[in-house]
Amino acid sequence: MTALATGGPAPAAVAPGRRSRLRRYAPAAAGYLAVAAILLVAGTPVGALARWTAYALLAVLLPGTLVFRALRRRAYTLVEDLALGAAVGLVLELAAWAVCTGLGVPGWLRLWPLAVVVPFVAVRRLRRHWRVRYATTVPAGWAWSLAGVIAGCTGYLYGSFLAVTPVLPADEGQAQYIDLAFQLSLAGAATHQVPPDVPQAAGEPLHYHWFGFAHLAATSLISGVDLPTVFFRLGVPALCALAAVLVAVVGWRISGRPYAGVVASALMFTIGEFGFENGWRQLFGTQATFIVWGSPSMTYSWVLLVPLIAALGELVGQARGVAVPALGRGAWVLVVLFLAASTGAKASSLPVVLAALGLTAAVTLVVRRRLPRAVLVAAGLALAAQLFATAVLFAFTSHGVTVDPFSGLRPYLPAGRSAGFTALVGAGVFLAFLLSLQLRLAGVVALLRVRRGRLAPVQVFLLGGALAGPAGYLLLGHPGSSNQYFTRTGFAFGVLLSGWGWVELAERRPLSARGRRLLGAAAAGFAVLLTAIQLGAATSTPATPAYAPVLPLLRWAGVLALLALALAGYWPVLAGRWPGLAGRGGLVLLSAVLVAGAPGLVLDAAAARAHPNGGAYPVVPMPASRVAAARWVHAHSDPDDVLATNVHCREVVAGSCDARSFWLSGYAERSVLVEGWAFAPRMVGRPAGPYAPFWDAARLRANDAAFTAPTAAGLAALRDRYGVRWLVVDRQVGRESSTLRTVADLRYDTARLAVYRLR
Repeated sequence: MTALATGGPAPAAVAPGRRSRLRRYAPAAAGYLAVAAILLVAGTPVGALARWTAYALLAVLLPGTLVFRALRRRAYTLVEDLALGAAVGLVLELAAWAVCTGLGVPGWLRLWPLAVVVPFVAVRRLRRHWRVRYATTVPAGWAWSLAGVIAGCTGYLYGSFLAVTPVLPADEGQAQYIDLAFQLSLAGAATHQVPPDVPQAAGEPLHYHWFGFAHLAATSLISGVDLPTVFFRLGVPALCALAAVLVAVVGWRISGRPYAGVVASALMFTIGEFGFENGWRQLFGTQATFIVWGSPSMTYSWVLLVPLIAALGELVGQARGVAVPALGRGAWVLVVLFLAASTGAKASSLPVVLAALGLTAAVTLVVRRRLPRAVLVAAGLALAAQLFATAVLFAFTSHGVTVDPFSGLRPYLPAGRSAGFTALVGAGVFLAFLLSLQLRLAGVVALLRVRRGRLAPVQVFLLGGALAGPAGYLLLGHPGSSNQYFTRTGFAFGVLLSGWGWVELAERRPLSARGRRLLGAAAAGFAVLLTAIQLGAATSTPATPAYAPVLPLLRWAGVLALLALALAGYWPVLAGRWPGLAGRGGLVLLSAVLVAGAPGLVLDAAAARAHPNGGAYPVVPMPASRVAAARWVHAHSDPDDVLATNVHCREVVAGSCDARSFWLSGYAERSVLVEGWAFAPRMVGRPAGPYAPFWDAARLRANDAAFTAPTAAGLAALRDRYGVRWLVVDRQVGRESSTLRTVADLRYDTARLAVYRLR
């Protein structure tokens, strides 16, 4: 009858078990397909996406999950095994990259998963980890909500970056955020160097957090996808998606409440800054907007930090009533792994972790009159990791970081006004800072109220990290505002606690299914309304007075606060008419506060059309002709070849060179004898900023003479002393001497660019 009714053959019957499995995996499949579709629309080659997917499954997820299963005590959910397993896989990949690259055989990196897979096949005790039974099923609403978070975050990345940033520039008018070519150059160096040098000054040690760029290099080496495609298309969306899953999983694990995790993930990746400004000035920086693609090292650090929080949170002391099975002794191994990888992932990670452990120890000592051994040992391990990073990776360089309280707020303070007025403005600016960056942590206040200030050790730990992040930003200063990354690190702690607070508040008066739908619809409607208001009202603010940029934020915060007070006064009347509202005013208010920053992502993506690749952040020209020449050099040179160029300056101002030129080392993926030196660790923080002169004047003279006054002896000295094999000339900067053709071989020649090979 079915065949007759449909006009065709009856569909094959689907067994109930199979139907259940299809429903169970549908959210994960939908999330992946959404990300894949967005990447394909953004111009990612199908073959590159397929190879990257195979790399992620076979070279990260598979070995990492097997090792995680061997470390944790008891299985809980499949998504937890896979998410934490992927994070473990990234740590193992980093070690494998260091070994293979250090031995000079980076091509062998494709085989590293066999070091895990073979023992798990050959050893009988390890074989059981290939197939695991899970007693707990992920709630469908949780899974679909998380898929929505991932799709929404990737959609934001498309609007703000992917749609306006080609993998390779197609014309001479392309503009690019100034840091991107520098970051690409670090990944390029990591394809053949360990540790990598400063790509713009061959042989100069790179005392920097470069582990995330080693990951991008490993991704390219293993998958076979060219590095620019990994960097400009695949890497950041993948890391964001993994971080979103990890936040959801870890939030569930530490709180015992599934939706605490998915709320935290939404707060971190789909809610932006509370602004009501022009959408691109971004005041004190951003969390879920510019940072996720403008700083791949920050995004990479989250996928190591969040599982580290899970392991440390268990060791310091879980909250009562959490039914999630403990990780067991394997938690210590995970702590060591993630601490080790965090040392070079981002310099802001370990200080915040140490501060969180310090507050946990202090509170525990005061409340319980004792210091748990686990807290002391964990703090000792974190301190050892920090000392290693400071001494070995960073060589005690400060990178321009100084103790400079309120440096991030000071630009908004008026000059030459009375002390009282300045103090009043300062209070307003500080309030704006809290509203802009910390409003999504309002759930922490709710949790403190629900628990009457009596927090479990793991909650104190999360609170310590949430406070330490912005405290680091407010206490320290940096010429490039890199102190803001402390806020980004602390935010990972804060959203976990904020999501926990929202769920505990919701549990006091549980909503019916209809009530949950109404609350969700009301929150979405409020977010849409705020977005419409901001799109219509957000305009550029005047440059004066200094505090003018924060006024729209404060003005609209005041309006919304008055509306909230009015609604609170009228709430008993509403509750009398609709009894379901009784006792739920706090939950409605908290939900509204948490989504108040939702327009931030929309405005940021919209602003990218007018201010591409960084908005108000500096951009540089990235003409296709330069990139084409650099890619030609990449294709025709050996990884260890050193290049020389006549391009050092982004621009020349009053005779001084703004030494932020990174295009050649970035797209050629080769070391350059002297390119733009402003980001070399020894130069950051110099009083002259990017205009400080190069530290080795003799080397710079020898480099430039190769183009202006070349001799056979001079070129031989460059080749023998520094390993220079190629000369790259931009004729718009300066034409090469006609003599150069007689002492070097011209291999690439266009109207603007020329490439010579030394004999």
